[in-house]
Parts: sequence; structure tokens; C-alpha cells
Amino acid sequence: GACLGGRSASEPRVRRSTDENKAVIVRGADLHNLQDLEVKIPLGVLCAVTGVSGSGKTSLVSGTLVPSLIAELSGGGTGVAEVAWVGEKELERVVLVDQSSLGRSPRSTPATYTKIWDEIRGVFARTRSARAKGYDARRFSFNTDPGRCGECGGRGHVTIEMQFLPDLVVPCPECDGQRFNPETLRVKYRGKSVADVLSMSAGEAVGFFENHPRVVSLLRTLVDVGLGYLVLGQPTATLSGGEAQRVRLSAELGRRRRGSTLFVLDEPTTGLHAADVARLIDVLDRLVDSGHSVVVIEHHPELISSADWVIDLGPGGGDGGGRVVAVGTPDDVAKDAESATGRVLVDTWADAIPR
Repeated sequence: GACLGGRSASEPRVRRSTDENKAVIVRGADLHNLQDLEVKIPLGVLCAVTGVSGSGKTSLVSGTLVPSLIAELSGGGTGVAEVAWVGEKELERVVLVDQSSLGRSPRSTPATYTKIWDEIRGVFARTRSARAKGYDARRFSFNTDPGRCGECGGRGHVTIEMQFLPDLVVPCPECDGQRFNPETLRVKYRGKSVADVLSMSAGEAVGFFENHPRVVSLLRTLVDVGLGYLVLGQPTATLSGGEAQRVRLSAELGRRRRGSTLFVLDEPTTGLHAADVARLIDVLDRLVDSGHSVVVIEHHPELISSADWVIDLGPGGGDGGGRVVAVGTPDDVAKDAESATGRVLVDTWADAIPR
């Protein structure tokens, strides 16, 4: 009801202040329609780059900022634009969390990509049945012998070549699509085999592995980015662009990180319900509170309103864009008459007032 009425059900957010002595400056950004921009991007905060479609957001962030910073941090030469630091150079890593495919391999799943499966294999290897048979964690991998099905090689399906028609993909007749051989499937944890676990959603698996904190913490990263419904064994090649992006974000959340990282996300709210947008904002806040920096390319008013700093490009798209229209907190941008994003924020906030 709150979502339909334009009102957020979450608690009011306390905005972080930016540190004038902690930022990176991009100079001479002229990719595509960018008009030789100089942009100061604060670090240690959640920064939103906004603007109408075609205003130059992706050109500035993914096309200029990311490759220029990677070149700067690696010492590998000149990037797309000049990079200057305000204060000490604290960043150690840049991670672009985009919507490109996670790969076409049928062996890649959300569980393997996020390394959750490594922990789950360990749980099965520690069961009494596995220890009695001398099975280690390798036994519960569908990518290697000796645990995987010998007929389909752990893929769960086989391909039948049709002479004059497209090839037919059917469940493996030997393992019935379960990926593993019978000996491996006889090992159970709480009455479930590894194949049963691969058929669980991330949300279901959180409760199932409640006694294993490390497994739960990794599963929670999928739930927190709005992917609690995702089946652990689903091939990553079947995921949408938005789902693939959030699986990447989940994998980053599950990593044991050292040093300060800049996370860059391109429209991470794509395909999310309003309630899941609030959860995503919480995840991004956690990254910043852990000492990292986040830059998002975004249209969604709630995420923009929750940002600590906004860089608005425009005023139009194509030849009518490519320059900075407004910079500041969401409140500052909302006061700028030239900013289309500012007008959207004003309208959104007006609709959020209870009637």
C-alpha cells in the first residue's frame, strides 16, 4: 500500500556528509556527447549519477571514470581521461557491477558463482555418511569426478542431435537431471541430497542451513539484493541482465575484502519491486559504512533520494546533453530549476506526503 501510494515504508535515512578532502576528479571527459567535462566525485559516500536517457551518464561513469581509474591504480598507462586525487589516494580497487552475462556455461549457477557451493560442499563432506565413505568436498562438485553423473558430465541434461532440426536438449536419462551419480546422492544432510539443495531457492536455503553461519551469511547476500527467489542450481546463462548484475553484487558482498573499493553499478534497480529497492539501498549503505565508495547510474527516485551526493547530467539527451546540470545533495538538486531530475524528486516527495 505504501509503495502504491508513493510512500516509502522504510525509516527516514540519515544522509552522510561529503569530505572535501576525499574525492577523485575526472578531467577532459569527452567520450560520445560529453562536453570536455571536469567532474569531482566524492569518495566514502553513495553517489548517484543521474539525468535523462542519453544525457551521458554511462559515458561518464562506465566509459570514462572506470577505465581511467583502473589505468591509474594499475599504473598501466593513460586512461580515457585525466584523473586527479583530492587528498590521499585511498582507493585500491574498482569494481564495475554491470548487467552483462555471467557466462554461457551450463555449469555456472548462482551457487557456484557466489562461492556458496564451496561452503555447502563442505557441509555435506562433514556428514557422518560422507566421512564413513571417505568422501571429501570434491565428491560433491558437479564439475569434476568422481561425484558427478558419468552420462551428462554433471550438466544435468544431454543434447540429442537432430539431423534437419535444432538440437534437442533433454534431462539426462541416467541421473534424471540431478547432475550427480547415485552414490553421491545417497549422502544426505537433514534428509536432503546435494541435488535437493540445488533445487532450493536462496530464501529456502537460509532456513535449511541455519546451523551454518558462513553458509547463511553468503545466502543472505542473495536475499538482500532481492534474489531470494532465485534457485541455487539455475544456469546463470538464463538470468536476466538485472539478475546477473545483482548476482555479481552478491558475490562481492560475500568476499573477504581488504582495502578501499569503489563499486560502480549501472541502474541496479532494474526489475526490482519497490520493497526490494529499499533492501538494495540498505546493501549499498552497508558497503559505504564498511569503508568503501559507491557510484550508481540511476533513474529510480527512491535511490536518488537516498544518495548522499548527486551529479545530474543533461539537460537533454544526445547533442542536448553531455554537461553537468546540477551537483549536490538530493535537496540541492531538487532546487535547481534546470534539472529534470530535480523536478522528478520534487514531484516524488510531494506524492509521498500522506493525504
